[in-house]
Amino acid sequence: MTDDDHAPLVLLHGLTFDRRQWDPVRRELAKIDPARQVLTLDLPGHGDAPRRASYGMAEVADVVHEQVTEAGVDQPIVVGHSVGAVVATTYAARHPVRGVVNLDQILLPGPFGVAVRQAEPTLRGPDWRRVWDGMLAGMGIEGLPAEAREIVRTATDPRPDLLLGYWGEILRGSDEGIAAERQRDLRAIGERGIPYRWVTSSEPPPRYLTWLTGALPGIMVTVLPGSHFPHLAEPATIARLLAGGCEGGLAQESPGE
Repeated sequence: MTDDDHAPLVLLHGLTFDRRQWDPVRRELAKIDPARQVLTLDLPGHGDAPRRASYGMAEVADVVHEQVTEAGVDQPIVVGHSVGAVVATTYAARHPVRGVVNLDQILLPGPFGVAVRQAEPTLRGPDWRRVWDGMLAGMGIEGLPAEAREIVRTATDPRPDLLLGYWGEILRGSDEGIAAERQRDLRAIGERGIPYRWVTSSEPPPRYLTWLTGALPGIMVTVLPGSHFPHLAEPATIARLLAGGCEGGLAQESPGE
């Protein structure tokens, strides 16, 4: 077992992308923390990972745990970007970890859930790509460095089965049910004393922050303004955060400040 400052890292990408998104962060980690064990995985249905009939968060987290176990990784810090952060949170509530880092993912559906539900008929038709491209347009990609823009363009394979599958809980469930499940997960994480850091690209909505800190009072919040892809926009910054352990790295912003 390692101490928190040298726990292995498991890096989980966002929806439609693959493990190549972590290449810039891995290069930076190799410079400043070369001894760190780092495992990058393709989420189920992405990259080289087999497709599945369904992509529920608990199901995906269990598949990830199988891969982590097969790789011989013990009690990692699980780092997730976007939907990968939902998977990381679900994973941490169910399996042994030393910490969680959430890169720019709000855990409740909110306005995003409304948009996904409204878009469902289009997602199930021939114009499904229009929905995804519209969402990408709001993710701050144009401000990324050239290499990062190329990674976003090429390390991806958007498909309607992925969008409908990973957004299935939004399409089939209620906001209240999803909130209750996330609350159970966060409380399970807190009860085990697992550090949790949320890196967000914008100031947290006060109502959401109140809910979040109520479920997990010890959460650490860092605002890193810019793109939805902080690991591509500022890979050196994210690498320093990860090299410092889940509780180290970037200066903290106290929830509620």
